[in-house]
Amino acid sequence: MRDTFNLEHLRTVVAIADLGGFGRAATALHLSQSAVSKHVRLLEMAVGGVLLEKHGRGARFTATGELVLDEARRLLALNDEAMGRLAVRATTPLTVGMAEHVADRTLTDLLGALRAGFAPRTVRFRMDRSPRLVDSVGRGETDLAFVVAANAEAVGRDLGTLALHWYAGRRAEPSDPAAPFPLVAFEDPCGLRDAALRALAEEGRRAEVVAESSSFSGVVEAVRAGLGVALLPTAAGVPPGLVRRGDLPDMGSVPFRLLTRPGLDARLEETALEVAGGFASVLTPPFALPRPAAARAS
Repeated sequence: MRDTFNLEHLRTVVAIADLGGFGRAATALHLSQSAVSKHVRLLEMAVGGVLLEKHGRGARFTATGELVLDEARRLLALNDEAMGRLAVRATTPLTVGMAEHVADRTLTDLLGALRAGFAPRTVRFRMDRSPRLVDSVGRGETDLAFVVAANAEAVGRDLGTLALHWYAGRRAEPSDPAAPFPLVAFEDPCGLRDAALRALAEEGRRAEVVAESSSFSGVVEAVRAGLGVALLPTAAGVPPGLVRRGDLPDMGSVPFRLLTRPGLDARLEETALEVAGGFASVLTPPFALPRPAAARAS
């Protein structure tokens, strides 16, 4: 007996049994009657026994044929169920989150790379603040997300770091030393906002949030308008219309991570890591992409 069955041959014998003969099976399967007969002969050679015998003007299954028919139904059902599951997965959109801080520079390259890496699935993007992406991944609403991890809640695969810098508007007027330090920040909760206020307080600067926004673009626009200074991680260099403030505390860097929802196929995570390696080069240093676990082990 051969080690494997030909599913097409199994489907032919099931059609013979269900439809009542070679001719009807041939019509249903869009085969010639000689092709149906050939499938039966090849299957008989595979199992080492006769499957059908003449009975009156037709044929009937032998004891061996009945056993093969039962196994054929079971194997075909398993095959069809598996193909159905895979078809559903292939057509289910994959939702990918991207922190706004890096989306502008990398989105075009990332979209193309993800579409190629995750084909044939459709990729749907969500650009948002990192805390909201963390929550969305945790609730299973977003499949995977590239986030700036300013707090401990963003547990995932470290991709590297993004440098933190203070930014002011290019035409901003010098602030009054006697007045509170004008800080532009993200709305609470925000790890960067907390870090900025803490660092300024440790330097003895009395800070006041003069403008806040729920989005990265909103913070940048407020700074560009001269309302105040913001602490930002940027992957695409200095945002247009802004300048770095080198007279403020050195804030180091913040982790950049890949988060995946619970239960996500590990192969999708590895694909995302490979894609990240392709666009990491366009991010502002320091950014060191670790090799995937599988590669490190080799």
